[in-house]
Formats: sequence, structure tokens, C-alpha cells
Amino acid sequence: MKTLTEKILSRASGTDVSPGDVIEVEVDLVAFHDLTGYHVIEVMDKVGARKVSKPENLVVAFDHLVPPPDVKSAEIQQAVRSFARELKLPNFHDVGYGILHQVLVERYVMPGQVVVVADSHASTSGALGAFAQGMGASDVAAIVMTGRTWLTVPQPFKLVLDGEPRQWITGKEVSLELLRVFKADYFVGTSIEVFVNEPSKFPMDYRLTVANMGIEMNADSLIFIPDEVTRSYIESMRNVKLSKVEKPDPGAKYVDEYTLQLNNVDFLVAAPSSVDNVKSVRELSNVEVDMVFIGSCTNGRLSDLEIAAKIMRGKKVKTRCIVIPASWSVFKKALELGYIQTLVEAGCVVTYGTCGPCIGGHFGVAGPNEVVVSTSNRNFVGRMGSPQSKVYLSGPAVAAATAIAGRIAEPGEVL
Repeated sequence: MKTLTEKILSRASGTDVSPGDVIEVEVDLVAFHDLTGYHVIEVMDKVGARKVSKPENLVVAFDHLVPPPDVKSAEIQQAVRSFARELKLPNFHDVGYGILHQVLVERYVMPGQVVVVADSHASTSGALGAFAQGMGASDVAAIVMTGRTWLTVPQPFKLVLDGEPRQWITGKEVSLELLRVFKADYFVGTSIEVFVNEPSKFPMDYRLTVANMGIEMNADSLIFIPDEVTRSYIESMRNVKLSKVEKPDPGAKYVDEYTLQLNNVDFLVAAPSSVDNVKSVRELSNVEVDMVFIGSCTNGRLSDLEIAAKIMRGKKVKTRCIVIPASWSVFKKALELGYIQTLVEAGCVVTYGTCGPCIGGHFGVAGPNEVVVSTSNRNFVGRMGSPQSKVYLSGPAVAAATAIAGRIAEPGEVL
């Protein structure tokens, strides 16, 4: 009897794996973006091997500093662009496509794959039932050249999501609740396998957020067990028919398990400067805010923009508010549905397809002593700009309500 993690890694390694085994696996999909890609290529050049084992399995997307805000960023992208053209990479996405993790789930990732990305938020792809890990430039360069890597089979943990979230509660609040309960280091060496008891009550956008935050829980991977929501998402995004997918065997053994009642999850915020410094919004309602950011690979999806637009409709923001859909396709759909117009009329600044403020890169860097509420995934010191700034992490509803109120607020306070 095997867990989904064990099944995926057994298939990829050609061996019968168990937790703790050190194995070599065939990687189905490998990816990097502008910043990490530059270092991957540096490693390849140092060993004198600019070769790609399987070009069709390599995805490159520019996202961290796009369009380039300075000459150095432009030079980095120029170098990666030259590499992609030289090797005629079929899956190269230049400026304007979207954040790498979003591009991967929209276009490439399939259930049961082993996915490695030169970026820690590779865990996002676990929402589609893939075993996904972030690795450093040297490891990714080796994968690009050979198609293989080694890893340790993690301990499996069973997480059950039961019931239905209340209005405005999303995957972000679920992630923050898990961080509140378990803290940021509990899942080291663990693969979290997530079972959704009522799949239609927890849509793919929410799953992508929880999977994205899996690395903030220090999990080796976070995998949603594929179900009808997985199938519907992939088939609608890519116009394909999904064949039978792997699931855990009945009776598979887990080191532990936890059931989260979704209807009990409250509006939560991670206060500075740790992702597991989680508090209720009510505890922070007197915190005045300078800037709100709605976007990133965590919460830049269509449902996030829909929530923000519904809360902001007919109102004006009191803070600077930056909104960045995660990809061109999300932006285009939000444009068609009127969400972008609503957000702009409320006073938001909107662009798309860049990490921007999340990494303190551009398009909204926090200044000294400024307070930011962000739907991104990290609130470490200096993450979004000045080391003297303070970053609070929230879901899209709290972020939108905060922008309207000028202080940390729940949606009900502004509706």
C-alpha cells in the first residue's frame, strides 16, 4: 500500500521506494525564471556544457523583474533570452506571459509528474497532483543537462480538508491556519498529501495558494490528491482529455494526519516578520496601512481579483493599492469580466505578470517605516523593500478591505 508521493517517486526512479530512501529520479518538468536562470546558465558555462537533455521538458519564463526596472535586470534577461534562442527552447516565455509558477500550472504540469523549479515556490504545482520541489542553480543545471536528480523520499503526512469555507475565506486563510497550528518548521522532511472531502467546495485557485504556501511550512512537497476539480481545471485550460490519474492506495500509511474543518477558519493575518506569526484580523484592527499589494504567485489569480473587485466596487482606496494578476490569461479574463475597470476606478494601479513588489524588486517597493498588507507569501525583514518596513500577509478579501479602510480590516467592515 503506497501513498501518492511514494507512487510518483517509485515510477520516476524505477524502484520500490520507502520514506527515507535516497533515490535518483527522472524529472518530468524543469523550469527557471530570469533571475535564477541567469545562475543556472552560469553553472552550465562553468562546466562547459550548454546542452539541454530534453528541451521539451524545460520551461523558462521571465517574471521577477519584468519589464526590467534597471540596466542590470535588462542585461540578465538579455543573457537568458540569448540562451533560449541559441538552444531553440520550445517553451520560452518572454516578458508579458506571466509568473513562472502560474505559467506552469496553466500550460504544462500534469498529475503524477516530478517537477523541479529553480525557485522555492515550485510547490505551487502540487495543487495539480505533482511532486514539485524547488532546488538551487547547480542542481537545476544538472537536471537541465541530464534530465535526472537525486532526492530523499519524504515522510508522508495526511491532511484532510472537510466542509466548506465561509464567504470571503480562501486558500490563503487555510494556509495561515495551518501555519498557526503547526508553525513553520513542523513539516520539515515531510510530503503533505491533501484530501478534499467535498472537492467542489475548494476550487483550484484555493488549492494553488495552499500548495504555494507549502514551502512556507517547510514541507518537502504539498500534493493535492487529484479529483474532479483537478480534471476540470486541466481539461478546460488546455483543451485536452485527462486519462486516469494516480491516487494513494486505500490503507496507505502516513506518519500522522490532521483534519481541518474549513467552516471554522477565520480571517487571519501573518504579522511581521514571520509567516507563522498568525493573528486574527480583530487583533490587528488598529494597524494603519500605507500600501496594499494584491497579486504574486500566491494570490494573483482570477478569484482573488473577483473578490477584490466585489469589495471595492463603488468605493475608493485610502492606501496605495497595487494589483498584479499572475499571468496574461488571468489579466485578460479579469479585463473581460470588468474586474480591472472596477479596481482602477477604486484607485488601484494594475499591471500583470510580474513578481514586482513581492520581492521588493519594483512596481511598489516599501519605504522605511511603511506598513504593507500583501497577499504574497513572505513577510521577512526587508522582503518588500526597506528593512524598516513592516509586512502583513493576508488573503485578498482582507487586503481589499484594508485598502478601503486604510487599516487592517475584515470585508464586513467596509461592505
